[in-house]
Amino acid sequence: MTALGDVRRRRIDELAAQAGAIPEGDGGLSLTRSAFNRLRRDPVAIIGAVIVLVFLVVAAFAPLLAPKDPVTQYLLSEIRPGQIPGPREGFPLGVDNLGRDLLSRLIYGSRQSLLIGVVSTVLGLVVGMTLGVLAGAFGGWVDTVVMRFVDIILSIPGLLMAITVSVLLGQNQYSLMIAIAVVQVPVFARLLRGSMLAQRNSDYAVAARALGVKKARIVFGHVLPNSLSPVIVQATLSLATAIIEAAALSFLGLGDPDIARPEWGAMLANAQAFLSVRPWLAIWPALCIIVVALGFTLLGERLREALDPKFRR
Repeated sequence: MTALGDVRRRRIDELAAQAGAIPEGDGGLSLTRSAFNRLRRDPVAIIGAVIVLVFLVVAAFAPLLAPKDPVTQYLLSEIRPGQIPGPREGFPLGVDNLGRDLLSRLIYGSRQSLLIGVVSTVLGLVVGMTLGVLAGAFGGWVDTVVMRFVDIILSIPGLLMAITVSVLLGQNQYSLMIAIAVVQVPVFARLLRGSMLAQRNSDYAVAARALGVKKARIVFGHVLPNSLSPVIVQATLSLATAIIEAAALSFLGLGDPDIARPEWGAMLANAQAFLSVRPWLAIWPALCIIVVALGFTLLGERLREALDPKFRR
C-alpha cells in the first residue's frame, strides 16, 4: 500500500508540474526559468528592473547616501518671504522653505515610500489570498458570500475607500498602510479565486481526486502553487499603486502626522504654497513618485507577459 501511495503521489506531482511547464518551443524549461530568460532579453523589463533596484538601494542605504541630515535647517539667514535658496555647493538641489536639504529629504523619503508600499501590499496580499483560497477551494455558498463581500468593496472607488478608512482609523502611518491594503484586498482575492477555479479542473487535479487524494492536499499541494503566478505579478503592479496612493493620501493631509519625517507625498503638498517661488520643490518629489511607479509598472507588465501562456512560444 505504501508503494502504491508513492506511485500515486509521483504521478500527481508529474501532472502538476506539467500544468506549470512551458509548452514545446521553450526547450522544456520550467515556467520560472523560461520567464526569467525572456525577461533577461527584454529591454523594457531591464529598464524597469534597474529603476526598482536603484530605488531599493537608495532606500536601504539612505543614511550613507544622503549628504545632509534631512531634518537639520540650513541657510536660514537666506530664507525670506518670496525667496528660497536654490542649488549651490553642498546643496545640489537647494533647500526647502524651512532650510532642509532637498536632496537628503528625497533620499530619506524613498524609505517611507518603500515601507508603506511593501507593508500595505503584503497586508492586502495576505488577506486577499485568504479570501481567494476560501472562495476557490470550497466554492458553493462560501464562494458566493466571499465574492459578494469582495464586490461590495470593489463597488467603492479605491481612493475614496482609502480616504474613508484612513479618516476612521486616525491620522498615522499605520492607518495609512491599512487603508491602502483594504483597497488591494479585493484585487488579490478575485485574481486568486479565478486562477484556482481554472486550475481546479486541470488534469492533475482530476487525477488526484480520482485516486482519492484528500482535498486539502490537492488545494494546498497542487492547485494553490500553480495558481500563484498571476498573484505574484499583481503584487509587483500593486506596489506601484500603493506608492501612488500613499503619496495621494499624504498630499491630502492623511499621511504621517510627523512633518519632520520626509515623505514624497507630504513634500509635494508642502511645496504647493511655493510654486511661484521654487517650483522645483514640487517637481522633484513628483518625478520620484512617477519614476518609481513607472519602474514597478514596467517590470510587472513584462513579468505578466513572461508568465502568460498566450505569450509563450
